[in-house]
Amino acid sequence: MPQRNRNGVPAYQRIQSTIRKRIEAGQLRSGDAVASERDLAKLHQVSLMTARHALASLEREGIVERRRGIGTFVSSPKIHFNKLMSYTEQMAGRSLTANSKVLFARIVFDEQEVAARLALPPTSGVIKLERIRHAAEEPFALETCYLSAAEFPNLLSAALGRDSLFKILEREYEVELGYADEEVDATAADPRTADLLGVLRRDPLLRIRQLIYSSKGTTLMYVLGFYRSDRHKLMIRRFR
Repeated sequence: MPQRNRNGVPAYQRIQSTIRKRIEAGQLRSGDAVASERDLAKLHQVSLMTARHALASLEREGIVERRRGIGTFVSSPKIHFNKLMSYTEQMAGRSLTANSKVLFARIVFDEQEVAARLALPPTSGVIKLERIRHAAEEPFALETCYLSAAEFPNLLSAALGRDSLFKILEREYEVELGYADEEVDATAADPRTADLLGVLRRDPLLRIRQLIYSSKGTTLMYVLGFYRSDRHKLMIRRFR
């Protein structure tokens, strides 16, 4: 039977919670060493097996990585793209707080290719929202979202730097998100993107073009994203 505290919480979960809180608070960063099984057992007054179980579970979640003969270290946060989720939701799933810096937020009328993707007339007003996405105090991605200005009036007045765009659409416009079609390839960082993401020029990036639809099949949004390849994994499940 697992060891528990007076509140009935298993001891291994208490250890995991402590480590997660230290990561969230910035006390432990990517690459930092985590206390050893022996030290955790002593600190939390549990068995060595309980401490080992706590670290093994965190490793399965991708929060820490164990290097044989060296120790346990905080993993570089990685995002999994096998579910339609907002960036905020993705980061929350990794016990991280997402932040965004808005670089450009305006209605434009000269994005004919984007208008075509959104099934709009060529000269339609399109909301263009460009943001740097941060987590763990480092830039993860450069994303540009495009939406119909007529379909989403006053969207630019929302807290786009703090709130999830998905949540804003669901809450303020009663949009029910359905699915996304995506084009994924690799590209090299141009000078501006490299500077914004803190990588070297010509470093490899994951580029994802995403067309997001409502549950009724209506085109809602086009997203062009450049993602640091060292911070993202593309997870694909295949069936036969």
